[in-house]
Amino acid sequence: MPGTRHSGYAPGPLANLPRPLDERDGSRRRRRIRRAASLVVVVGVTSGIAATLANGPLGRAGEVQGAVATPEPVAIRATLAPPAAVVQSTPRPTQIEVPGPPAQPTPAPPETLEGYRSPLPHGRLTLPFGPSAWGSRLVEGQAFHDGIDLATFCGDRIKAAHDGKVLAAGRRFDSQIGWVGDLQPYTDRLDRKHLWGTLPITVVIDDGNGYRSVYAHFGKVVVKKGQTVKAGQLLGYEGATGRASGCHLHYGLFSPLETATFAIEPDVVKRMKVPGFQIARVDPLIVLPQHPDKPKKSAAPWASAAPRAS
Repeated sequence: MPGTRHSGYAPGPLANLPRPLDERDGSRRRRRIRRAASLVVVVGVTSGIAATLANGPLGRAGEVQGAVATPEPVAIRATLAPPAAVVQSTPRPTQIEVPGPPAQPTPAPPETLEGYRSPLPHGRLTLPFGPSAWGSRLVEGQAFHDGIDLATFCGDRIKAAHDGKVLAAGRRFDSQIGWVGDLQPYTDRLDRKHLWGTLPITVVIDDGNGYRSVYAHFGKVVVKKGQTVKAGQLLGYEGATGRASGCHLHYGLFSPLETATFAIEPDVVKRMKVPGFQIARVDPLIVLPQHPDKPKKSAAPWASAAPRAS
């Protein structure tokens, strides 16, 4: 009969209670709804974390650490605070040390010179270095002989007193013997009056030690300008060219570095158009050991009281 249980069924005391929720018709649909809602929440939280990671202090997702950052949009940069002002210290002025004028080189004392020998070993000293009526230089107002004269006989062999280089050999030697001033008027006069033949045949040698040796009145020379010579080498033969009373050798010694001067007799300056001053000489007997005369007590050159001309 409809609505009745089959025979033998006997319902218990709990038969009419409601069934559990998971056994009811709508329970599965509700579980699906709850599961979907939970999934939405999880997805939302995950998206928020991803956005924070992408834009937060760790940088945008996919960026390599240490890579150059992409410039920010202008609108965003405008809102940033300006950088703090950089305080620049005023640089202290640099003190530049201005060097003074370089020290002028000075000649070595003649007593220290070595390697000299007599240019005329058997020569007799006929006129020493110093005050003399035969001198054409002036020292402290007195006529002065600026070298030594040695004599033997015409044609005797004159030798180099020191190793060196020949600066002049012949009658055109004045540019090498220490004139202080302009030589052009002097050489113009020699050219104009054809007077070169009146000058002594002379050899000037740079001794390589800051000094020059001057040999004058040769009858003939055998060396040439630019030639290198050794001490004792033949330079030429004794003669009487130029202003000389007989065959002899005039030997002078000076340093181009010397600042002291000898004055020239005014009538010589006027007549020959030479400069008024010449670099002071030293006594050759200080360096020549083969002659009996002893060196003077002072090795310094006699200096003119007049200032050196330029």
